[in-house]
Amino acid sequence: QVQLVESGGGLVQAGGSLRLSCAASGRSFSRSAMGWFRQAPGKEREFVAVISWNGVTSYYGDSVKGRFTISRAMAKSTVYLQMDSLKPEDTGVYYCAADGGGRPVAVLGANPSNYDTWGQGTQVTVSS
Repeated sequence: QVQLVESGGGLVQAGGSLRLSCAASGRSFSRSAMGWFRQAPGKEREFVAVISWNGVTSYYGDSVKGRFTISRAMAKSTVYLQMDSLKPEDTGVYYCAADGGGRPVAVLGANPSNYDTWGQGTQVTVSS
């Protein structure tokens, strides 16, 4: 069974930091782009960041640029999201996603329907 498992969520004050992790099991995504999305109550799922299989290329959503950093452990199906200068509007469930087809990040982009494997999510709450 293919799984993506997120960890690292929690409660933090505005201005603080959190680091999320996502590990794959059941198959390897070492040659696949992996990304992060988030969803706040009553809102649509929002693109946060994506990173290429080799870690060279990454894209970010406009609302997190300059504050969040995506990275991955090379040759491993593990991706991280370092979140700094957190704001209350960053609150939501954060999901890890991967494309099993190995398509490049420029193709995958910010459309969640392009990703075929998802984790269960981890809650991030930023208090003001």
